[in-house]
Amino acid sequence: MGHGHDHAHHNHAHGANKKTLLIAFFIISAFMILEVIGGLMTNSLALLSDAGHMLSDAVSLGVGVLAFKFGEKVASYSKTYGYKRFEILAAVFNGVTLIIIALFIFYEAIERFSNPPQIASTGMLTIAIIGLLVNILVAWIIMRGGDTKENLNVRAAFLHVIGDMLGSVGAVIAALLIMFLGWGWADPLASVIVALLVLISGYRVTKDSIHVLMEGTPSNIKLEEIIQIFKSTPDVMDIHDLHVWSITSGQNALSCHMVVKDHITLQESQKMLKDIEHRLLHVGINHMTVQIENVEHAHDNSILCKLKNDDHHHHAHSH
Repeated sequence: MGHGHDHAHHNHAHGANKKTLLIAFFIISAFMILEVIGGLMTNSLALLSDAGHMLSDAVSLGVGVLAFKFGEKVASYSKTYGYKRFEILAAVFNGVTLIIIALFIFYEAIERFSNPPQIASTGMLTIAIIGLLVNILVAWIIMRGGDTKENLNVRAAFLHVIGDMLGSVGAVIAALLIMFLGWGWADPLASVIVALLVLISGYRVTKDSIHVLMEGTPSNIKLEEIIQIFKSTPDVMDIHDLHVWSITSGQNALSCHMVVKDHITLQESQKMLKDIEHRLLHVGINHMTVQIENVEHAHDNSILCKLKNDDHHHHAHSH
């Protein structure tokens, strides 16, 4: 009964997340187009760099929506995990795009520091203020409707929007400095600050996604805890060949060989696995595959495991 409720709750959260991201996506995309036009008309690099950041937002929100959409596609024979990895691939693409945008802004800004162009500061101020309001609205929508704690996609989108807000604040301040003090360099300075934000988030997104693609141990998983769960189970002697990886954000899988005492019956081992599975759920493992071995077999196997390092392929066949 409890499980069914959980599942329904998960689907509800999933739907809410998707809807929230979709609304945010449309608002941000619409404003981004306005900001690009405004940036070109007022000649403001700060606005253009903010639009660049918004583009990255729109991409990450769009990807978030698509990832939910693809993630719903059921697993098939050729893709046994369904399409859940799409989200991670999209994140790599997003991260790399951000880095390129940032570098382009730096390049443009250098030129502008040495000779600041004329900027229509009133238009710039107006657009920057609208941008700030749009970002506050979107941040509020995501906070209210999405799951910013658990879901990587929703959290990334939220952080992007907060970064955008800072970009808009920068553009507002730069416009005011140009209007009242005639400081033309405030515009490239604001754009460089935004570009730094874009660069950092691009680097992080890329690094985290590549970690997932390399089957790295998820950052929120403590292997010691997992080993402890196995070893503290009665009648478990040892575990080896332990692997933990992420399928996609918030979905972690584990596989290992577990050595048990000789007298364990099938029923007892089933009960043991149920218990371990339950405890693993609490530390963030949603999917486990465990091969049970008795002590004799384990000794054989440890030789196989040594061999495996020399000849992985052979080991796979001899299994």
